[in-house]
Amino acid sequence: MKRASNLYFIIVFITLLALSASILFFAKESQKDKFQELRHYIIEDFRKFLIYENQDLLSFSLALSENGALKNTIMADDSQKTYQILRGISKRFKKYTTIKTLRIQIFDNDFFIFSQSWGNSSVGMPIWWFRNDLDRFKYDKRPKVGIETGRMLTFKATVPIQNGDEYIGYLEVIKFTDELTQKLRQRGIELFVLMDSKYSKQAPLMSEYPFLNRYIISNKNFNINLKKRAQNIDWKELHTLGYFYKNEILYLLEPMYNGKKEEIGKYLIILPKTTLNFYQKNYQDVSFFTRLQDEDVYNIVKLWENPYGNYKNIDDKNLIELLPRLHQKDRVLIMQRATKILEGYSKKNLINIILDSEHNKRKTGEIK
Repeated sequence: MKRASNLYFIIVFITLLALSASILFFAKESQKDKFQELRHYIIEDFRKFLIYENQDLLSFSLALSENGALKNTIMADDSQKTYQILRGISKRFKKYTTIKTLRIQIFDNDFFIFSQSWGNSSVGMPIWWFRNDLDRFKYDKRPKVGIETGRMLTFKATVPIQNGDEYIGYLEVIKFTDELTQKLRQRGIELFVLMDSKYSKQAPLMSEYPFLNRYIISNKNFNINLKKRAQNIDWKELHTLGYFYKNEILYLLEPMYNGKKEEIGKYLIILPKTTLNFYQKNYQDVSFFTRLQDEDVYNIVKLWENPYGNYKNIDDKNLIELLPRLHQKDRVLIMQRATKILEGYSKKNLINIILDSEHNKRKTGEIK
């Protein structure tokens, strides 16, 4: 009888132990599913945010490349006057906007530096030797934008400059990763922009930058306290799952690609406790990364994925859509070229272009 009682106790104990282990296992799996779902929404949000930032930088670069005074100084081979124009533009941005690290430079057709907004000490130097991303312009003149390695890791929008049908050089607008970090910080999110250390040789201006894991932190305004915490997390698990959760802080890892779709590093996105709690409750209704309406975000993403719309190519689209934003003097310079382009379009395409334009005007009016 005693033996049967002991056996019964052992069976009950093992059953309870197995049940407890099952509950813990399924609770852990449920938490994994929850974080994976949350990660999906946050990463999608972040990607839309990057698309919007790149599109904004490209639009500014395209408008600037049509500046008549700037073109005149380039054709006159006057790098000093070009520098004065670029410096003035950069100063105005620092004074009147939140962008404090905007840089602008001009290359000639052989990719030698013609002028830079931050000084002329590098004029005449080749840039092609550490900028492989510029090779594409030898056979493809379409504007490009994205994060690229170089002497520093930065966001770069590069646009060919044309005088009529003649290419007279290239304009490039550079924005540091610190600007991206600051925008996300205002939304309660911390960011580490991590460049793979294998690019360190071609980035001499980053030789003193700190490391996190095997990556170089490219944004100087990173959160130093979170850096200390991130050094002690399980990076193997972070790479495997794409997220890591510890001490009520969620770490997310997203690959970082250059214009050639090559992985050049990682974005480490960190949600502290307060932000994480809020996002967990509202992530299906709230976008932390952009303050745009869902329809606007969708249209921007759609535009990025299908940039031509009713136009034959991206160059036609950029040129025609820039016309209303240009000063009268600059507009006259390219009106003839725009007219010639539109003569090659069908009646149906022209009607669709006009309708799209009117829709955008009405929408802009409502926002104002």
